[in-house]
Formats: sequence, structure tokens, C-alpha cells
Amino acid sequence: MQIKLGHWFASIILMGALLLGGCTQLQDATEASQSPSATETSAPVIQANNPEMTNLPRLEGKATVVMVVKGSPITIEVDGTNAPITAGNFVDLVQRGVYDGLVFHRVVREPQPFVVQGGDPQGKDPNFRGQLGTGGFEDPATGKPRNIPLEIKPKGADTPVYSKTINQPPVLNHKRGAVAMARSQFPDSASSQFYFALTDLPFLDGSYAVFGNVTQGMDVVDKIQQGDRIESAKVTEGAENLKK
Repeated sequence: MQIKLGHWFASIILMGALLLGGCTQLQDATEASQSPSATETSAPVIQANNPEMTNLPRLEGKATVVMVVKGSPITIEVDGTNAPITAGNFVDLVQRGVYDGLVFHRVVREPQPFVVQGGDPQGKDPNFRGQLGTGGFEDPATGKPRNIPLEIKPKGADTPVYSKTINQPPVLNHKRGAVAMARSQFPDSASSQFYFALTDLPFLDGSYAVFGNVTQGMDVVDKIQQGDRIESAKVTEGAENLKK
């Protein structure tokens, strides 16, 4: 029964992930099944050979980020060795203070543990009445949204594969405590939204970009409820590895 449920979740998520006005979100089964028209919208796509990729922040090595939720720390090891662009984007946003005050807008634990998702900049405004999960980071220097390419490094490969899903086992997988980027059905649509894996989610491997894992504070992640906020996020080690 668990195997069938896992395949069912995977099919719903991968076919039903939505794009709403620039959304970069991982949809749960209910919302995906109720929003068939959302896939009709479009978003800018960054191809792997696009020179715009060279302008994105990169993390050359590893960094440590400490995120505080309800007064308790969550320590994240961010892996720029195996996901340099995805990790660099996250560390850059942490340094900019983008995540401070943002809400966790999606928590899925039933019928089985799934993900805790946050990172929509619209959630910083407590008076925001729109649909959270539809926003991404806009670079103040350009006034344009920043989207990053899907970046997954297969085991045994020297470099990541960009802008497409893979069938090979990835170096960074969706084990419990993995931290990964949420996106729409467009591979190159991730921006600022991320999620914690509440359990092993192997059916997401090769389709979503994992860039780190929780090394301490998974008990804090397990207690996050929808509506809880990130009080702060700071780079405590490895900031010198970020290249802009």
C-alpha cells in the first residue's frame, strides 16, 4: 500500500505542479487536482547554455545556514560542491535577508509525511491576502525575477545536468531532512521557494533539485505548522565560498 501511495503522490506532484503568475511551488495532491487551468500560464526559462547562467551566484564548496523558527535553530549544510548554482542562489538570498520573516505556507503531513515549504517573499507582509506560493525573488538591481535552472548531479558525473530531469540516481537525494527547491512544471522556474523533506521521498529524485540537508534541528522542522514564520536565517560558515 505504501509503494502504491508513493507512486500516486509522485504522479500527482509531477503532473500537477502549478505556475501561477511566476509561482515556483511544489503542489500537494489536493491543490494540484483542483487547479487544472494553472498549467496554461508561462514563465521565463533559463537554458543551460544561456549566458544568463554565468550571472547567477555560485557556491564553490559548502556553507552552513542557521534558520530560526519559533525560537529554535535549524542547521542546514548547503552543498555547493554538487549543486553550485542552486546552493549559491539560496546562500545569496539568506545573506540578503530575503527569508527573514517569511511564512511556511504549505505543510503536508497527511496521509503521510511529505514536505514543509516556504520562501515566498509575499509572505513577509502579514496583511497579504493573495495566494501564498505564487511568488519568487525579484532582483532589486534589475527589477526582474530571478529564476534558476534545474540542477541535478548524477552519481558518478563530474558536473550537474541542467534544465532537465534525469533518470539516474542523483548525488543529492530526497532523504529525510533534505532541503530542495520548489518549482513549477517548467524545469527552470525555481526562485526562492524551498522545502524540507519530512521523510525519504525517492520518487522526487531526479525531478527536483536538492541542495543541502538538515544536520541539526530536524525535531524543530517536525513541529513546524502552516503559518509559522522564519524568524531569521544567517550564514554562519562558508560565506567566503559564495561567488557573485
